[in-house]
Amino acid sequence: MPIKRDGWNRLQPLRFASFKIDGVKSLFLIATLAFSLSPGSLWAQSAYLGFDRNSYPGDANLKTLHQTFSYTSYWLNNPPGERENSWAGHRAAVQSAGFGFLVLFNGRMYGELKSIANAKKLGNSDARASAAAARREGFPAHTIIFLDQEQGGRMLPAQKAYIYAWVDAVAAAGFRAGIYCSGIAAKDDNNVVTADDIHKTAAGRHIVYWAINDACPPAPGCSFPAHPPSPAQSGVRFAEVWQFAQSPQRKDVADRCLGYSRDGNCYPPGVAPAQQLHIDVNTAATPDPSHGRSR
Repeated sequence: MPIKRDGWNRLQPLRFASFKIDGVKSLFLIATLAFSLSPGSLWAQSAYLGFDRNSYPGDANLKTLHQTFSYTSYWLNNPPGERENSWAGHRAAVQSAGFGFLVLFNGRMYGELKSIANAKKLGNSDARASAAAARREGFPAHTIIFLDQEQGGRMLPAQKAYIYAWVDAVAAAGFRAGIYCSGIAAKDDNNVVTADDIHKTAAGRHIVYWAINDACPPAPGCSFPAHPPSPAQSGVRFAEVWQFAQSPQRKDVADRCLGYSRDGNCYPPGVAPAQQLHIDVNTAATPDPSHGRSR
């Protein structure tokens, strides 16, 4: 179920002031609220846990998973490394179980783009495919579709041409565009953060960012906190979703993280280990980050 984070955590002492109005002395309470918008100190901030995975978890597991998670991923095409999309056709069951959505479209790798001109063509055609799949699955207009950008570091010109063509065409089709991308500084690329790199050159485009940072800290490891951290604590201040645990555990990034199973995966509470239902764990400021539920 949705878990709200406690707010009002940065109050200064209350201050009182006296005033005379029509000869009557009245005491007014002036509460001076001091709060910071820096990561970790968002005032009255709510955060909600969600999960994502490439394979559909099965109708029978939805009720148990919803006891911990408010939303789930939902793929519109074949997830990375998969030959089919097992999520297709299950949207009604997922919504009936009470979940919100993180709607995903698997984007192109750099090697597929070839040139800037070809990248733009692919971006446009993939956006049309994204919108068509979203409509086919019953997602309402203005649902946020996240483009899965697996490669990190600084985006090369062809990659940016593809991303921005996709963003523009998704918006033109009546949906909103998001991007799933790295929020970790690329040590082999002058510490460039992919989310920052895309954000800085987006030229006024409105893109919703789903940042990945599974390094501990700032990530809490494979855990399911009662008070989830804010997405801004990912290190990407403008992120609206933060993936803080991945399956399997990435030893080169998340080697200091706790909570993972011996096999390196992150498993949700309440599901029998024999099912091997490994997940990635996310936090977001809303229980329906894609706004994909039917109203």
